[in-house]
Amino acid sequence: MDYSPPPLFKQGASARVRVVFFAVLAIFLLVVDARLKSLTLVRQVLGSVLYPVQMVAVMPRDTIKLASDYFVSVTKLEKENVQLKRQQTQNADTLQQTGHLMAENAHLRKLLDARERLQVKSVMAEIIYDARDPATRKVIIDRGIKHGIALSQPVIDEKGVVGQVTRIFPLTAEVTLLTDKNQAIPVQILRNGLRSVAYGRGQSSYLDMRLTTNADIQNGDQLVTSGIDGIYPPGLAVAKVVQVENKANTTFESILCVPTAGIDRNKQLLVLLVSTDNLTRPDTEDVRAKKEKLNRKVTRDAAAPASDIKPVDQPIKDLPARESPVKEAPPKDAAAANGKEATK
Repeated sequence: MDYSPPPLFKQGASARVRVVFFAVLAIFLLVVDARLKSLTLVRQVLGSVLYPVQMVAVMPRDTIKLASDYFVSVTKLEKENVQLKRQQTQNADTLQQTGHLMAENAHLRKLLDARERLQVKSVMAEIIYDARDPATRKVIIDRGIKHGIALSQPVIDEKGVVGQVTRIFPLTAEVTLLTDKNQAIPVQILRNGLRSVAYGRGQSSYLDMRLTTNADIQNGDQLVTSGIDGIYPPGLAVAKVVQVENKANTTFESILCVPTAGIDRNKQLLVLLVSTDNLTRPDTEDVRAKKEKLNRKVTRDAAAPASDIKPVDQPIKDLPARESPVKEAPPKDAAAANGKEATK
């Protein structure tokens, strides 16, 4: 009986023969492809067929690489974020000071430009602090008598009038702002030349002005200094009209104005060194109060009816004495002496 091994264990050509055969086949295909370019289409078809297999084969590698890159990137970003926050905190003060310096530099450039345009000498000053009284609108500047500052000198910024010097010290001075309730400034409407006086409103950031009802004034009119007071140079911007209120029971119009200058915004100001030697000193508070009281009394007496006026009991001492037409009699001693002389 013949014995034949199973097909699995059947041996064909030897391994050496197969290596030689496939080597010769590969060399032949290489030569044919190099000479005839005939295997390009076959290569493209095989590449397209095997592409999904290649992607599946490299998928685990790409997944591991992506996961590694993700965790590395997250860690790196967290470190950079912590470092940037620390650096931002350290540079916050510097950044804020830089912004403040840039704004201050721009403001100073505008002030210098305004200083060149003015024909009056000026001194640049900086606000140190606000006045202690919260009911007033006053600031203290770092310039005083030593720097040529005098009473009543105007104070401006690059946009217009800010206030007036009301008290001076050797190294500092007090400036009363336009919006103070005791401050007034002569103004002129730029459009038609009409003159008036603008008053402060205290804690409000607006100015008041009174004109007759037939006055030619409109919203948006620009107010400038008239220069008739001898303190403020003419033509300085003061305010802009924002509201004109005409009341039927009065003959005056109530006009609301907004200051042109940065009353509460700027820290650097210009003090105009105008001459105030020929001006009278402002009245003190006591004298001003007495004058107001006397004016109210005179107004009240003038408005009283004639029946309420009482006669004056005291004699009038201010009137000059009249000469009497009757001659005074000579004294008795003189008359007796004249009689004796006549007898002799």
